[in-house]
Formats: sequence, C-alpha cells, structure tokens
Amino acid sequence: MALKLHVPTLSTSEAAKSLRETILTSEPEAKVDIDLDAKTVTVESQASETTFKQLIVAAGHQITNV
Repeated sequence: MALKLHVPTLSTSEAAKSLRETILTSEPEAKVDIDLDAKTVTVESQASETTFKQLIVAAGHQITNV
C-alpha cells in the first residue's frame, strides 16, 4: 500500500531525516520518500495508514488534507 500524506510542519532536512528514522524504527521494511518542497511523506508498506499517521504525530508533526 502506498500512502501519501501532507505534513506542513516539515521544514528542514533535519526534520525530514528524523521523521524518516522514526518511521523506519517502527516499520523497518517501509519505503519512505519525503519531499520537503511539497511537504509530503509517501510511505509504501503493509502497515496501516493509522500506524503512519500516529508515528508522524508522535514525532511532533501535523498532518493535513491536501
């Protein structure tokens, strides 16, 4: 499953790296692509959408609808 989320609080490469590490710590098999310009996170994994939303919020970010 591919999931694309808009994360407007992603503003630096450090924040993106930290978020990627947070996701991969919980879901090491996930493919994570972060586009800082578009402020989007695309995740391909077998885990649920809820799981990734919870990880992103737990990392201190917000998710909005595009």
